[in-house]
Amino acid sequence: MKKWPFMTLMAILAGLTWMATARAQTKPDDRLQRAALVMNAILQAPDNGIPQDLLDRAVCVGVIPSAKKLAFGLGATYGRGALVCREGGNGPWGAPSMILLSGASYGLQLGGQATDLVFIVMSAKAAERIMQSSLKLGVDVSAAAGPVGRHTEAATNAHFNVGILSYSRSRGLFAGLSLSGAALKEDAKANRQLYRRSLEPKEILLSGKVAPPASAKPLDGILEKYSPHGGEPAAKTTSRRVSSTPHGAH
Repeated sequence: MKKWPFMTLMAILAGLTWMATARAQTKPDDRLQRAALVMNAILQAPDNGIPQDLLDRAVCVGVIPSAKKLAFGLGATYGRGALVCREGGNGPWGAPSMILLSGASYGLQLGGQATDLVFIVMSAKAAERIMQSSLKLGVDVSAAAGPVGRHTEAATNAHFNVGILSYSRSRGLFAGLSLSGAALKEDAKANRQLYRRSLEPKEILLSGKVAPPASAKPLDGILEKYSPHGGEPAAKTTSRRVSSTPHGAH
């Protein structure tokens, strides 16, 4: 009778240890490379991917490679990824902002699994909201599981007013998955590592002020290949683009 609390404590400690290790080992450049691989695999699927009409409406795309779900009675999801938007809301894909996702789920859940998570931001208004330092999906911005299939125009009509549509990919299976209730925030430390200076998400995303670093070009290239035009015009924030590396940095 006394084993259950001990086993639960050990599972929680193991989960916290894994998260701390993951934080230490994940570098922004590596994360962007893995995000590009995930998006390429998903967008190559001919009939079982993100509907083309929704992808073309998307202002931003977020990718969280190998998010972890650890559970022993109480489940927890944790992942680190990247968010990239169309410059000006409807221009070319621009510089990424690094992000953190965390959440909790309840119920009888044993074991853990790694899942790739992808979400698309469906309006300029929703994009502006996720530029906050942190927010809760489903509360600060509407969120729902996205429909699957390249040609599902009728099925996507019900999703036109949703701010964020999300998906999961695990063991080759791709499906809509609601992230409602999860917390999304900027990974300020990773952004400093990537750009070698402190930048706010609103400076990086949409505005066109920051040039994408070299490590972001594969992800931008994949999105440009499958959805070169689309989005929605955002508030006028564009100005002269500056290098992602400050003067004097090497």
